[in-house]
Amino acid sequence: MNNFPVSKTVAKMEISSTLKAGQIAANLRDQGFDVIDLTLGEPDFQTPEFIKEYAWEGLQKGLTKYTPTAGLKTFQESIAEFYAQQFNTSFLPTEVIATDGGKQALFNAVCTLINPSDEVLIPKPYWVTFPEIVKFVGAKSVFIETEKTDFVLTAQQVKEAITPKTKLLMVNSPNNPTGRVISPLEMRKIVEVCAENDVYVLTDECYLFFVYSPAKVFTSASLPDELRKYVCVAGSFSKTYAMTGWRIGYTIAGEEWSKQMTKLQSHSTSHPTSFVQYACARAMENREKSIETVSSMLGQYKKRRDWLIPALQKINGFKCEMPEGAFYAFVDVREMLGDKFKTSADVSDYLLREAHVVVTDGAGFGADGFLRFSYATSLENLKNAVEKMKCLFT
Repeated sequence: MNNFPVSKTVAKMEISSTLKAGQIAANLRDQGFDVIDLTLGEPDFQTPEFIKEYAWEGLQKGLTKYTPTAGLKTFQESIAEFYAQQFNTSFLPTEVIATDGGKQALFNAVCTLINPSDEVLIPKPYWVTFPEIVKFVGAKSVFIETEKTDFVLTAQQVKEAITPKTKLLMVNSPNNPTGRVISPLEMRKIVEVCAENDVYVLTDECYLFFVYSPAKVFTSASLPDELRKYVCVAGSFSKTYAMTGWRIGYTIAGEEWSKQMTKLQSHSTSHPTSFVQYACARAMENREKSIETVSSMLGQYKKRRDWLIPALQKINGFKCEMPEGAFYAFVDVREMLGDKFKTSADVSDYLLREAHVVVTDGAGFGADGFLRFSYATSLENLKNAVEKMKCLFT
């Protein structure tokens, strides 16, 4: 019997459903099963060699000590300069904070802004961690249904959801799990609505560069100052440069918000690893090489997407739209629900038992009746998974 007196705050939280599904796949693999893991949003590419070399260079330079809490000055400057050249932004290096991955960026932003009496707007489907952060600070999540607009959040939906208690909107574009992308014009309208109502916006841009034409790459850091003062951008190197294990991200926000996030971080992780910051700074300075690397990955994801989505659409009971960004297929399996399958979790369990194909149930994203397939894996794995599923549902 477990008598550990867990805090009320943590007791209300759920473990990450994506990481849980990934652990199931790992456990089966350890037991000798031939598992096809389509759960984690982890690029199957290696971290680019030039970034590894920069990290080694940082070690050779003796960068093994503490850095300032907000990060190395060169890290802050390189982010500001990269964005200025790539997106024509004009924020200051002091508005950048180096964080231990994108999750800490999100936690820092929410914890420094939200009180228990506040409401936080979260579009559905959402990334699994969004509502858990709100639970952590004791506030209330207010969900915005977006299925009627093809899972793309609109300014009108935000306007209708705002109440006197609304303090923050959390938005993720390109979206995990749907792969949908909010257009630059609509994103600006969303921030304008929030600013008019004194509501802040936390925009998770960890898939920023993984956008398929004709959709457009857009960062809220490029908005004019009168809007940007309401915005905190959470960025990450994890997906963009296949650096998930390096645990490095950043925030871009106004100086006062950044000051408060720095204060909070000074009592948690202090700062990300020193030589990792150095490697990322050097990668940002080598902008052309970085963009070339990202473009190469995006090309591979596009090939996988263009093969996978039509293949999934041919499986009985599966409905799936073409994602505009990220590397996820969000499959509607509601037609399959009935006597055999009561929920999408039943469908995912069936795939696990009968085909050893591991996917993530949509319920964790606030969308029971859907399954998320990650195509951040080889085309061979995707083809094998589809063949196994076809055999089950013909």
